[in-house]
Amino acid sequence: MSPLKSGTLAKRANVNPETLRYYEREGLLPEPERSETGYRLYADEDVKRVRFIKRAQELGFSLKEIKELLALKLDASQSASQVKKLAELKIQDIEAKIQSLRAMKSILSELTEACSGKGSVDHCPILSCLDECIPQKGGETQ
Repeated sequence: MSPLKSGTLAKRANVNPETLRYYEREGLLPEPERSETGYRLYADEDVKRVRFIKRAQELGFSLKEIKELLALKLDASQSASQVKKLAELKIQDIEAKIQSLRAMKSILSELTEACSGKGSVDHCPILSCLDECIPQKGGETQ
């Protein structure tokens, strides 16, 4: 197949062309060859690579973690156990975020319930808590 210009690659991978340059700067996408006129020229396999990166981001992987996944993917001597370990660590990270979000929701629900939504903001429990409550580990306030 003929080389793809960045606009074509971006369309096929469903990303913005700036995203491609960002991935290059971050080392996720190899620097492409250039045409005689200076256009970036990509291979068809780069479409799959960009899609891989986007799917990994959608699952919550950081760019650093995606670099690790790509390195594992490209090295056939690597064990799938390493990929599984990265995924398990990501699950733990997601669980911690879920707990934190639940704690935030609980606090906001309590504060919203305590607020009548009437009168002066001087007596608003939501603003008072934001001003005076001390955040504790785990998201609870004191």
